[in-house]
Amino acid sequence: MFKQGWGKHLFDLSCMVTMSLILLGCTKPASKLTTVDGLESLEFKYLGSPGIVTPLELAEDLGYLAPIKLSYQGVSTGGPQGIQSALSGDSDISSPSFAGSAVKMVASGVPGTVVIAAYGTFDDPFAGYYVLENSPIQSARDLIGKKVGTNILGAQVEYMLKTYLKKAGLTPEEINQVTLVVLPPGSSEQALRNGHVDLAPLTGPSIERGGVRRLYRDYDLVGDLTTGTYVMANRYIAEHPNTTRKVVTGIAKAIEWSRQQPRDQVIARFEQILAKRKRPENNAMLKYWTQWGIPSTAGKFKNDDFKIWVDNLIEEDQLKQNQIDYKKIYSNQYNEYSQN
Repeated sequence: MFKQGWGKHLFDLSCMVTMSLILLGCTKPASKLTTVDGLESLEFKYLGSPGIVTPLELAEDLGYLAPIKLSYQGVSTGGPQGIQSALSGDSDISSPSFAGSAVKMVASGVPGTVVIAAYGTFDDPFAGYYVLENSPIQSARDLIGKKVGTNILGAQVEYMLKTYLKKAGLTPEEINQVTLVVLPPGSSEQALRNGHVDLAPLTGPSIERGGVRRLYRDYDLVGDLTTGTYVMANRYIAEHPNTTRKVVTGIAKAIEWSRQQPRDQVIARFEQILAKRKRPENNAMLKYWTQWGIPSTAGKFKNDDFKIWVDNLIEEDQLKQNQIDYKKIYSNQYNEYSQN
């Protein structure tokens, strides 16, 4: 339920990251690889997701990271875990992570920085929060006493749900009567159809199979907004500034490449990438890709991109006005993308 709120999740994130930093002090120094063009490392560790191609993976396939090679470290189970992995040194960059989690990270005093956007909200016909077609739920108020599926607490699904409920005029007490249920990855549709939850986030294939009805979606609540980010540990950035610059700028180039190509050509490239990496996954989701939804050119940031998340923490008494310096949340310093 919402009784613990973002404050509890902020504490959890702080504790989780503190342990990561303790472990970081025990890890071996980065291997001294032969460098080219001043790059401090030619290997870059990352986490991936089955059936999905991220801007980082596209950047490598397009040759924008060369001579750096990506080193796959396993599957990301969610944004907070991805951030933890980057801060502990298990990976060199987070998996695409909810921007609100990045703000909470900085509010916790964690030495990490958002370096580039990963995804955003847009007018996507293939995503939203769904109920069964014959469900009596027609509005936010109907969710009181109901269960909502999510992949992880304290991240985007929870934030958007609370925003939807607040905009509909529900009181904090009423919002606390809506229960969040953490579901295993990939099980949202099954949980909804089997009646384990009353509302769940669904995408392309689940929607195409029918029998479901959209209640709301992120875009209707916040419009065009950067909601996903890449985070790197400040220690890694300080020790690998040129590698960081090469990777971040490569991601920026991949983002812009995806905008400039016809959608079918981008999807075809994604299919090739999945085929080449030979992992136990399928490409069923790829045909529903329309864009990453990043509103800014090359994934660069401005303060307004994070204001919504800062304001939320202030509203929940986790931050005071003017307590957080936006420049400690993000940096465009390593994004050298130029249209020329």
